[in-house]
This record gives sequence, C-alpha cells and structure tokens, in this order.
Amino acid sequence: MTRVDVKPELLIWARERSGLSLAVLSDRFPQLDAWERGEARPTLRQLEDFARATRAPVGYLFLQEPPVERVPIPDFRTIGAQRPCRPSPDLLETLYLCQQRQEWYRDHARSLGEAPLPFVGSLSVGDDVEMAAADLRHKLGFEVEERRQLPTWTDALRRFIDQAEALGILVMCSGVVLNNNRRRLDPDEFRGFAMADDLAPLVFINGADTKAAQMFTLAHELAHHWIGQSAVSDAQPSLMPDHQVERWCNRVAAELLVPLALLREEYRESAEMRTEVDRLARRFKVSTLVILRRIHDAGLLTRDQFWQAYQEELARLRAIPKGSGGNFYLTQAARVSKRFARALVASTLEGQTLHRDAFRLLGLSKLSTFHQLGQNLEVC
Repeated sequence: MTRVDVKPELLIWARERSGLSLAVLSDRFPQLDAWERGEARPTLRQLEDFARATRAPVGYLFLQEPPVERVPIPDFRTIGAQRPCRPSPDLLETLYLCQQRQEWYRDHARSLGEAPLPFVGSLSVGDDVEMAAADLRHKLGFEVEERRQLPTWTDALRRFIDQAEALGILVMCSGVVLNNNRRRLDPDEFRGFAMADDLAPLVFINGADTKAAQMFTLAHELAHHWIGQSAVSDAQPSLMPDHQVERWCNRVAAELLVPLALLREEYRESAEMRTEVDRLARRFKVSTLVILRRIHDAGLLTRDQFWQAYQEELARLRAIPKGSGGNFYLTQAARVSKRFARALVASTLEGQTLHRDAFRLLGLSKLSTFHQLGQNLEVC
C-alpha cells in the first residue's frame, strides 16, 4: 500500500486549525498520533479523508511548512479584549464565498450599466454620530414611527433587511457554512462582516446568533458601508470598542435604532426596570439588549448596572428555544440575499451565467431546486 510523505507539522496545523482535539480525530484516524510524531505515514486516501475531516485543503498538506492564513478583509474583532489569533475554516470559507458572490454581482451590475451607489463612503468616522444615524435612517426608510406600526421587532428586522436590499445592499444571513447544517457558524468568533463596494455592497450576518443580536449587527455593518470600510466585526450593544472605526459604527448603530433624545423623552424612571425595558423594546421595535444599551447611554444606568442587566438578559434570550424547519426556499433566499438570488437566477435563465456557477454560488445541486427557488422569488 502506497504511503505519502507529509510533514508532521502540517498534520498538527490542520488539526489545530479545525479546532478538533487529537482524541476526537483519533477515533476516526487511529494512527494520527503516530503520523504527527513522524513514526508512521498515511495513505493518500487516509490523507484525503483527514483533509475533509479537518476542513483543510488537501494541497496544503503537501507544503513545506504550515501556511499563515489571514482574514482577507480588515479584522476588527476582539475576543476577551484580545485579537483572535487564527480564523476558523468556517469563517474563512464564508468570507471567500461572499467575495465570489460579490464579484459576480459587481460584474452583473456593470453589465447592466448601473451607477455607483452614492451612500458608500459618503461619511467618515469624524462625522457627528446623530447626523450620521439620521442619514442612514432617512436613506433606508427605517424611521421610528414606521417601525412602531409593525407587530414585533422580528418583523422590524425583516423590514430592515428588505429596506437595505432595496437600497442596493446584498444582505446575507446564515448560521451555517453554505448549506451544510453540520457546520454551524460560531457567534463567539464573529457576528458579521461588511464588504464595501460602490456597486455590490455586501453585509453578512451570522444567523447562528440570537435574533436579538442580528438587528444591531446589521445596523453596525451598514455604518461600515457609509464610511466605505470593509471589516469583520464582533458587533454587540454591550461593547465599547477601542478601535475608532468600531466604536463609531457601534454608536451610529445604537443611534440609528433608538435615537437617544427620543428615548429620554419616553423613559419612565418610576417604572420597574424589567417592565420598562420590555415596553421600550416594543415601542421602538428593537431588542431588549439595544434598549439596555441606550438606557446606559442616557446616563440612567451605571456601567456596572448595565453590564449585570445585559448579561442576565443575554442569558435569558439564549435560553429561548429556536424555531426549526420553515420554508427551505425562503431560508435559502435569506442566506444568499434575495437581491443576489434574483439577479443570479435571472442571469442563468437568460443564458448569461452557467448553471454550474449558479449552483456553486447558491449552494444548490439540483435543477429542480434551482427552478423552485426562482419561482419562489418570482423570477420564473
């Protein structure tokens, strides 16, 4: 049986990169410990299986030394007040796929002669936060009074996404890598990212995060587009980031969702905090986490009081069971952006894009599924 020469440090790199322990992988590869010590060598089939298990490109395992993988856009995340040392395969693959989607849509927009979107890069981090938030709110049509007419803040989130897409922004919300439900994205690693472009601005929201967090993530990433700055973010209402760009985007996101002057007018100091937070969340159609942040911003909660209340509320929200099932085609459209999916399906049906490329970008494998998606999007 033919064995392949592979440097032990490449095997160790792939295992550590995957986040899987030696004990876990050894159940599938009993000789892994010996491979890593250089005392035995895998067959080509075993090496290919190992690459799949660790989500590592098999070609990387034949390099002379482990590659240094970096996030392809600016990385403004912090984890425990420290920059993350290594991006996961799940994050990297999601970023690369979104880059491919953005490139396709940019070429598509150019072929149609679409004009650059004027709001991309129209502001800077030196601009006044209230003015910036008002500009976003006006251009998006995400006015407070309109939100108040909606039944729930989850309805407001759907409206928010639709309004962003109507403005020309590709909004993708998924909790898994492509359509692989076994590869769940980790909200503790990243909550979203923005890929700035004046023809194909893209926002990705980690759908594995709580619904409560997703609205703030969307607002934060939209602020990135208004300053023309791509970034991977760990956007949270609780954070006061050290990085100037992240701090500004967080402040704009909070002001966009809940204008501070309006909150001060409506806050009832005599009410019990739990009752008041719930009331204001219904009033502004945002999550209770955002309301807590804005009460703190208004000087009505100390930093310690805010942090304790925020952690308790976050734990409560995470304990709420998530829904399952649902309409596959609606879910798929949300994962890849309705705007992107409509354009890609139409282009493919017109013969301008190969079905093979469309399937790859959409994460589909069957022609019948592709046509059904088009029908649900009212493209065919």
